[in-house]
Amino acid sequence: MNPFFPLLIVVAILALVFIIAIFKSIRVVPNRVALVVERLGKYHNTLEAGFHMLFPFIDRVRYKQNLKEQAIDVPAQDCFTKDNVRVRVDGVLYLQVMDPKKASYGIRNYSYATVLLAQTTMRSVVGQLELDNTFEAREQINALVVKAVDEASDPWGIKVTRYEIQNISVSQSIMDAMEAQMKAEREKRAEIARSVGEMETKINLSMAAYEEAVNLSEGEKERMINEAEGKAKEIVSVARATAEGIRNVASAVTMEGGEAAANLSLSENWIDAVGGIAKKGSRVILSADLTNLTEITAKAAKMIKE
Repeated sequence: MNPFFPLLIVVAILALVFIIAIFKSIRVVPNRVALVVERLGKYHNTLEAGFHMLFPFIDRVRYKQNLKEQAIDVPAQDCFTKDNVRVRVDGVLYLQVMDPKKASYGIRNYSYATVLLAQTTMRSVVGQLELDNTFEAREQINALVVKAVDEASDPWGIKVTRYEIQNISVSQSIMDAMEAQMKAEREKRAEIARSVGEMETKINLSMAAYEEAVNLSEGEKERMINEAEGKAKEIVSVARATAEGIRNVASAVTMEGGEAAANLSLSENWIDAVGGIAKKGSRVILSADLTNLTEITAKAAKMIKE
């Protein structure tokens, strides 16, 4: 037996161990992943994406951190509002590891700690709001939770990007009361809308009646003005015609034979007028003697001369 055989076996084992150590020291880090390396139990460095070589038997990858944004479910919890109503709230927390070293050594389990911190902050924020405002202030609640948790988790190397409330639930009795309140509010708004519509209708009708009355009065005014102007023009025309006729008669009387013609015309008109006075079954008393036509004609001639 070869006396160097045991030595060869030991050398072969050592060579195998060294090769395995060399292979284990080679690390290829994927994108958005960070490896925290310790050297002899103490933090040494952080390996980012790419090819890396560790010192065998001295360097050790202690923590592996995911640098992607993570969504963590926040379990439902009971909260009491400012008006002492119990509500049950759950949500989703979004965070991202910004400093792998702090996330590894700053806290033991940053995910669990962040969820607890979000729950306590949620209870504090909901306790400052009344029940009605709790449903309306989701964005406000989300912003306050993100701000508080982000500030508290900064020493852990964690960045809280956002928080979203999933559900806000209350007991059945509170739900029934809220539904009754909402029904009353809807009926109130409907009644107000109906009354406003009726009021506007009445206003529109009154405005229409007013406009109609104004239009009618304006039309009547224009009609009366037009009639008055027409009568005035008619009177002026008649007066002018009468004056012209008188002037023509006066001019005719001064001509030769005009006086005799005027006496004849006046006599004829007198006879016609007297003939129209007396009616059947009536009595007429006149101061003149109708049988003395000469006297009547003489009086008419005297009037014409004057």
